[in-house]
Amino acid sequence: MDDDAKVRSLLADMKANGGLAPVDLDEFWARQKEAMAAPFSPDIRQCPFGASLNWECVFEELGLEQDWWRFLYGDKPWAIEVSKRYNDLSEKIVGRRLLSEKLPDPQRQWPAVKELGDIFEAENKWIGGASGSWWLQQAASTPEELSALLDRVEKRLENLRDFMLPENWETEKTRLKALGCKVPLYRGQRGPCTFACSVFGPENVLMLYYDDPGLLKRFSDLIARAIIARAEVLDAEAEPEDVARAMHWSWADDNSCLFSPEIYDFFAMPIHRAVFGKYAPLPQHHRFQHSDSAMGHLLPLLAEVDLKGTNFGPTLTVSEIRKYCPHAVIHGQLAPFTYSRNNEEGMVREFLRDFEQAREKRGLVFATAGSINNGSRLTGMRLLMAAIQRYGQF
Repeated sequence: MDDDAKVRSLLADMKANGGLAPVDLDEFWARQKEAMAAPFSPDIRQCPFGASLNWECVFEELGLEQDWWRFLYGDKPWAIEVSKRYNDLSEKIVGRRLLSEKLPDPQRQWPAVKELGDIFEAENKWIGGASGSWWLQQAASTPEELSALLDRVEKRLENLRDFMLPENWETEKTRLKALGCKVPLYRGQRGPCTFACSVFGPENVLMLYYDDPGLLKRFSDLIARAIIARAEVLDAEAEPEDVARAMHWSWADDNSCLFSPEIYDFFAMPIHRAVFGKYAPLPQHHRFQHSDSAMGHLLPLLAEVDLKGTNFGPTLTVSEIRKYCPHAVIHGQLAPFTYSRNNEEGMVREFLRDFEQAREKRGLVFATAGSINNGSRLTGMRLLMAAIQRYGQF
């Protein structure tokens, strides 16, 4: 049966089933558990699924006005009530309650610790009103301002612990450790390209390569030094056994796509080498990069760091990623807008395409190539589950 016939068959059965794709939910989730535990294993029976819906999807599903601020920060009791309503639906449609229904325990919250942006004097602001998000604000606009900023960063790194940790840290650490709470370690960061573009502006960063490469190199070096120094401060506060187990690092670096291979090699790769070399140096350690943008031109460079997990943009195929990232679990390559626009035919076709490219070597978690956005529906999630159950068995 060719792909056209497979798509027609599944969508016809979905229509005949009252708009719900036919799937044995108990069997799907049982096989999903073993598949996610070892995506490369020759023993798994079906393709792992990574496109479970999240809190962003509640608004259109429930017919609510999108209000991220209220859901995340402004009205937690309302957010819990909305989550319960959403979960009542998700349990019926996909067989799982997908969202947390618990309020965070204020007695178990660690006090705020200064972030990398604070070290570089970049203020984090919520922009866009109810449906906005956090944006790191530019801290320097000219090479002269950047040079002065880096002087201050270097000075800050001389006594970073005092800068990072709040005054009540020792008392709160004692109290929280008595409750069994572990010091939150630092093992992931907005990636070097995106971070630099936030601090200095995208055009400024790119032009600095041509106008003042020495300053750009200094910027790169200080980002790497500051990341490692910040991680070391928190490592020193944690239990040694927790630090020893935390050999992994993750980047979220959407702005990578703006960098030519030449500039990326000059600016970003030294940061990768330093940070991965410190916190994920061995072949078995987890090195992950999310960059939901056009990353094809940078894959040959990223081959050097032997990523163990990727989530790249939808312009890339599974085969292209696998060529340069042979040991990576590929989270993708469903286009987020195919999902959020509820393009049912497109969702099935993209799964068939990706599964065919991953079938031989495995290591695919079928997920969105980027974020899961509002508009993605529970019936669409069930359709993908049905496609996996019908056409994604090994």
